[in-house]
Amino acid sequence: MCYNDKMRKMEDRPLIIQTDKSLLLEVDSPAFEACRDQISPFAELIRSPEHIHTYQISGISIWNALGAGLTLENILDTLRRWTKFPIPQIVVSYITETARRFGRLVLTKEDENTLCLTAADEALFREIRANKHLCGLFSGSDSARRALFLSPLQRGNIKAQLIRLDYPVEDLIPFEVQQDFPVSLKPELKLRDYQVSAVRSVLGNGEPGTGYGVVVLPCGSGKTIVGMAIMAALCTPTLIICPNVIAVRQWIAELKDKTQIPPEEIGEYSGEKKQIRNITVCTYQVLIYQSENPDQEQQAQMNHLSILGARPWGLVIFDEVHLLPAPMFRFTASIQTAHRVGMTATLIREDGLERDVFSLIGPKRCDVPWSVLEQKGWIAQALCTEVRVPLSEQDTLAYAIGSRYEKNRIAAVNPLKIDVVLELIKRHKDEFILIIGHYISQLRQIGQYVDCPVITGSMPNREREKYFEDFRQGRTHILIVSRVANFAVDLPDASVAIQVSGIFGSRQEEAQRLGRILRPKERHSSFYSVITRFSVEEEFAANRQKFLIEQGYSYRTEER
Repeated sequence: MCYNDKMRKMEDRPLIIQTDKSLLLEVDSPAFEACRDQISPFAELIRSPEHIHTYQISGISIWNALGAGLTLENILDTLRRWTKFPIPQIVVSYITETARRFGRLVLTKEDENTLCLTAADEALFREIRANKHLCGLFSGSDSARRALFLSPLQRGNIKAQLIRLDYPVEDLIPFEVQQDFPVSLKPELKLRDYQVSAVRSVLGNGEPGTGYGVVVLPCGSGKTIVGMAIMAALCTPTLIICPNVIAVRQWIAELKDKTQIPPEEIGEYSGEKKQIRNITVCTYQVLIYQSENPDQEQQAQMNHLSILGARPWGLVIFDEVHLLPAPMFRFTASIQTAHRVGMTATLIREDGLERDVFSLIGPKRCDVPWSVLEQKGWIAQALCTEVRVPLSEQDTLAYAIGSRYEKNRIAAVNPLKIDVVLELIKRHKDEFILIIGHYISQLRQIGQYVDCPVITGSMPNREREKYFEDFRQGRTHILIVSRVANFAVDLPDASVAIQVSGIFGSRQEEAQRLGRILRPKERHSSFYSVITRFSVEEEFAANRQKFLIEQGYSYRTEER
């Protein structure tokens, strides 16, 4: 082979596989898109700057792929097809051993009152049966069949326990047939191509191992529409669980606007209303309600769980599934007979419970990068800027002698940030602006300067929704919001976000705050982070900045 032919062949292979199981993908290669599409099902996108995208292979990413229908041979063949150099043997071994753990434990239905967990070999059967953390879940065993028996009530528990031991369970129990309830979308609603793909990825053709899973789509890309399309495909009573009342009412508004479901069949189950209908939308909080009186708390929680859990739901949708509170996993474990769909813009969980999401809700079925939808015009292009200000003189000494927590607060509420905020408001005077922060006192001080109320979690829902509606209708162009607006707030006209304080460099928070301004619009969106120079905020900001750069967003700095 001549030199030019060899180089041309190398260009057709844009992937470099490293011994740490990371994959480097060359963006400028003609084969970039084809390679990206084939490795995405089994490798997580970690960062995506301009020229090299980095993916990571992990246990969860491999099991997600196998759960979605790929095989070990598919994964290895794809890597061999696209890699410039031989796959490191340590990577081949890791993928092989990890993949072989999937399907070694299969859960099936023995009879109406018993489930059967079957092990692939005698050694695994003995290991599981002897595990002191698992033995209490089983009601009996059959050594000849390498089978362990358990109650249907333990279906979710056993799956959650086993994945912590690196044994994902292949659940082949068919969904229980629930009553039909007609759900149809309005004829004028046209799904985008990636939304259609998301629905198909979850439902498949109805074969065992489909009908549940997680959809990962950027903020502003229409995850709610995907959820409603899944509802229309299944036509069954549906429970939708959201992070807050605002999200509940946005779902209800979208259902009334985009489906032909009779309004009287849509119910709200929250702290304010207790309506149970064929389509019921509730909050995570109402299911994990906490009272100062332990007896009242247990009774109230059991009431909500038993009332909602007793309804024969055919589909449960978890909105913003990355926020699913740990106490909710108990409820999730109890509804394994229903179709389950998680919706999120990022599967990043700061508590590291991604495995629980995998075992109890299902594998990731769809994941479309932000940059891909941005290039196609489905979400807005965002320009990210970090504005650095000095520490005020009166705070210098207090900062120098303060604890780590005190340093963070002093840097976060630096009064010199206010001048920057006012300047940015003037710079974008004709746009819709969100000012977002963590410290309420700081936000209220800004509110006094711009004559704008501060929307917090303690504000009554009705009042909060009034301010959001004023913003949507153009009656006001500025909103000052606390963390309450991080999630599930639909403000489509917002094109500028000014972040004055955050939580210790949370990547999850950064993704959600950026998502507030990504709805497609004629102009670019602008995302500002105002931080104190030479402080702990720089360290936290570096983590958030790295996350945004890795997702493919341009990022620049301004010094004051």
